[in-house]
Order: sequence, then structure tokens, then C-alpha cells
Amino acid sequence: MKPEPKLILQGPGATDDAVQKIAALAGAGSLHPLGPFAWRCDDVRAEPAVRKEIAAAALAARLDAAFVPAGLRINDFRLVVMDMDSTLITIECIDEIADMHGLKSQVAAITESAMRGELEFGESLQQRVALLKGLDASALDQVFEERLELTLGAHAMLHAMKQAGLRTVLVSGGFTYFTERLQRDLELDVTRANLLEVVDGKLTGCVIGDIVDADAKKATVVAQAAELGAPPSAAIVIGDGANDLQMMSVAGLSVAFRAKPVVQEKAAVALNFSGLDGVLNLFR
Repeated sequence: MKPEPKLILQGPGATDDAVQKIAALAGAGSLHPLGPFAWRCDDVRAEPAVRKEIAAAALAARLDAAFVPAGLRINDFRLVVMDMDSTLITIECIDEIADMHGLKSQVAAITESAMRGELEFGESLQQRVALLKGLDASALDQVFEERLELTLGAHAMLHAMKQAGLRTVLVSGGFTYFTERLQRDLELDVTRANLLEVVDGKLTGCVIGDIVDADAKKATVVAQAAELGAPPSAAIVIGDGANDLQMMSVAGLSVAFRAKPVVQEKAAVALNFSGLDGVLNLFR
């Protein structure tokens, strides 16, 4: 007989009362604290009606609720693949670059539409990059130094993944200028992103080479897993936008982080209130 899943409840605004009520809704056999603002409910009911009721109650309590297999372990995986903008970091780099050009609202609207899946990603990227034509390339350094921040819990999550022996992969529809610096600072194993063309110290409004779109992200997961002699299901994939859906579809565990509705609907787990270190509680 297949064991019942476990339910992980977590969030910085969690209260014992809210957790107890949701555990009761799930018919939990036992409830275990995992640390500050995180709990594991064992032997829970997981039929669709129960999941729907728990999702609504958790949202109202500002809690993340995730049903995962009872025996899920971090050592079941070989690599973790992350999106960059609004996932590993708190900003959308292209929007902040555009701000240096006085075009943030115009570029951000295109970004938002693409992340919701309303625009084809490659086309949207070309539209946005074209608007940056003529901007001094020093704006990239200014964004990195002054505006780029790691998402809460990123360091702890990455440290645990490395300690467990997982390959760390950053694949982004953003730009190599940022991924390469993050690779250096965070000691990431692999990064892949788009290369902005710069001539005479100015952005030309073009991307060099093939665009890292949804297909390229999926191909990266498949290729990196194959290098390790593993199937794509050996990957944990974390993302927030529609261009992350294809790589999530081949992953063994997909995590929608502060994600658009279309992504939350399809991912195995959605984290809306926890930091990136909330991923670690899924294995406890």
C-alpha cells in the first residue's frame, strides 16, 4: 500500500492556531515542528477536495502548504536548476537596466506580460532589449552593485544543496553579465544566459547568439542531468515565470517561487511566503 504523503506548512507569518486547524483539515496523524515557522504533518489525506480546502485555508493564513511524498529526500536528486530574475534574486534585471534609460515602466510591462505567458519569450526579450539601445554599458554594473539582492534564504538553500552533493545550475532568460558574477560570488557550478551586445561601451539593443528561452531552459536541464548520468527527473527546478514551465515539466520536483498563477497551477510545490530555504523543509 502506497504511504500517505506528508504536508509541509511554513511561512514567517504562521501561527500555531492556524497550523493546528490546517493539520486537522488534512486529518494529520501527527504534527512535527521543523524549526521556526515550519511544520510537517504526517499521514495526511490528499484527495483533490482536501487539497483545495487546505490551499484556501493556507492562503488565508499566509502559509505555504505543500504535499510531497513521505519518503522524499534531498539525496534523491542530483542537481538543482534555478531561474535568476525574481527567483534567485529579488529584481528583474532588465527592468532595472531600463530604469537607467527612463523606460522602466514600458519594459516592465512587457516583462510582466511575458512572465504570465501572454507573449512569446524570445519576441518579448528582443522588444525589451531594443529599447535599451544607446544606454551606457556601465548601467549594468550600477544595477549589479546598487540594486541586485539575493532572495531571502538563497544562501542557506544553496549551501544545503552543495553539502548534499547536488550540482547547482543557474539558467536565465536574463543576461550573462549578471549570471557570471553570481556564479563567481555564489560558487555556482553552471550558468547559462543571454549575451548583450556592447559596441564602444554602449548597448546596441541586440542579443548575440541564440536566445535562452523556454526550450533552451528545458534543454539545459536535460543536458546537465545527462552529464551526471541521470535522467531529468533527478533535477529540482525552481522558477517563477511561464518561460520556466518547460524545464519544470521534466523535473523530479518543480517549485514555483513567488510565481505567476500559470506557474503555480502546474508546479508540484508553490512557495509564496517562505524564502528559498523553504525548499529545504520539503525534505525534512
